[in-house]
Amino acid sequence: MPRRQHDSRIAAVRRFNRFYTRQIGVLRKNFLNSPYSLGEARVLYEIGNGSSRTATEIGRALDLDAGYLSRVLRDFEKRALIRRETSKRDARQSHLALSPRGHKAFALLNRLSQHDIGAMLRKLAPARQAQLIAAMNTIEQLLGGGDETRSAKRRDYIVREPRHGDFGWIVKRNAEIYAEEYGWTAPFEGVCAQIVADFVNKFDPKRERCWIAEMDGENVGSIMLAKDSDDTARIRLLVLDPKARGLGLGAHLVDECIRFARRAGYKKITLWTHSVLSAARHIYQKAGFRLMRTERHRSWGKPVVSEHWDLEL
Repeated sequence: MPRRQHDSRIAAVRRFNRFYTRQIGVLRKNFLNSPYSLGEARVLYEIGNGSSRTATEIGRALDLDAGYLSRVLRDFEKRALIRRETSKRDARQSHLALSPRGHKAFALLNRLSQHDIGAMLRKLAPARQAQLIAAMNTIEQLLGGGDETRSAKRRDYIVREPRHGDFGWIVKRNAEIYAEEYGWTAPFEGVCAQIVADFVNKFDPKRERCWIAEMDGENVGSIMLAKDSDDTARIRLLVLDPKARGLGLGAHLVDECIRFARRAGYKKITLWTHSVLSAARHIYQKAGFRLMRTERHRSWGKPVVSEHWDLEL
């Protein structure tokens, strides 16, 4: 990387750090106008949340200097905020827990933090809030160094109707994922764009639906159910971001299609997929779809085997 570009990126990160430390009040003597500094509040949270039970675990979780942590814990004991219990497994270790006074302090910090973050979010429109959360999630993933799929399993997702910009996202994410994972080239993006354009331009609200899956304010999946004929609906463009796989989300989206199709009066659902998409094929098979026929052809730069699956309702 050129030196000028490298220096520019360092400057951008430092600028963001200065902005965010001011935004969350890191440099204030008291955190959220409470009796505690930010460091003390984090230690109290670790104990109250039950994430860390020993001083060693707290120090590791927060990357705190052992001497500083020891002083904080001694101060908490003097203020009757915590109590120590000798470990039954190792008498050299003590487990930390909040006292009744400590629980009150913990609850106060939670209320203050909820109010402070809520006030910050209320300044933004809902779409901007989602954008902010998605950006925070991206920073956490890139700098956290953990496996995205494992971290996703600790988060919840929601399934909602599409908003402005979501259909463009469907085309973009399908093109990106299939290029990265299967090497499918640009014509595939054109196919996705045409499917989305037909769906939007001919949309029948009584007999068609699109669902967007969202996690931490970020789009992570989608599916469309389109009218194929008076009796038949067609599933289109099921896609899941890698970070959202393994959660049962794909099956949830397919189930949404099946439930809606039955309510709308369809007698059958059909779909078009490919043999290499083993996870999607498993979802369809588990939902009761049957493979009807296959076709070999060369599309999007690769030899592929397309498959047609049906579900009788």
